[in-house]
Amino acid sequence: MINMAEPKNALTAMAERFKVIPSATIFDTLDRMGDPNRVLSLGIKPLRQDMRVAGPAFTVKGTRDPRHHDEEPNVRPAKFEDWGMYRAMYPGCVVVIDGGPDEHCGLTGEMMSYQSKQYGAKGVVVDGGIRDGPGLLLIPDWPVFVRYTSPIESARRYCYVDFEVSIYLSGTLTRYVRVNPGDWIVGDMDGVVAIPKEIAGEVLRKAEEVNEREAASRQALRAGVPFDEVFRQYRRG
Repeated sequence: MINMAEPKNALTAMAERFKVIPSATIFDTLDRMGDPNRVLSLGIKPLRQDMRVAGPAFTVKGTRDPRHHDEEPNVRPAKFEDWGMYRAMYPGCVVVIDGGPDEHCGLTGEMMSYQSKQYGAKGVVVDGGIRDGPGLLLIPDWPVFVRYTSPIESARRYCYVDFEVSIYLSGTLTRYVRVNPGDWIVGDMDGVVAIPKEIAGEVLRKAEEVNEREAASRQALRAGVPFDEVFRQYRRG
């Protein structure tokens, strides 16, 4: 189990280790551990195929909300006051947004991403839409995973209602995947996996072992070693 109270450099080191492991290898590891239902909807994709993300989840819960927040300033809890959501972010976290029932709006965008990054976030995963796609692609080292892009503003249509609480995102092998604050998020062009924080360390160690064997097998195949020999030597246990 990874404790969020650990030094931030420990989280950074763990994120860097996760970031080089393909999501497919992480899924295989979870599958062998008897916990396969951790893949978010395959509709959630990176804005650019080479984007990769890894880090503990900073969860954000939202809902459809047609009210005008300037006219009803008390719609959201007091914890949002004075940029409270952003101030609660921490170095290395990945912002994970529950789009709720919304299917049209950009639930976050360029300016919100810059602000999240300034508070230490390392990327964003949205079970819904974003806007400002061209601007987001210009933010250095800012991976964005999302269902769709949209020009539609979320104000008066969608509202964040809580953060750092359990959320339920669309899943692939199961209808929903529960993501708790601090669960590890790893994503690449194949998809996004949410790893329970209680087993993240074990998953990482086992996935690294598989990844090392697969790297050795690729090297052997590129060197011309016959496939059957490579398979016998490096096949997974």
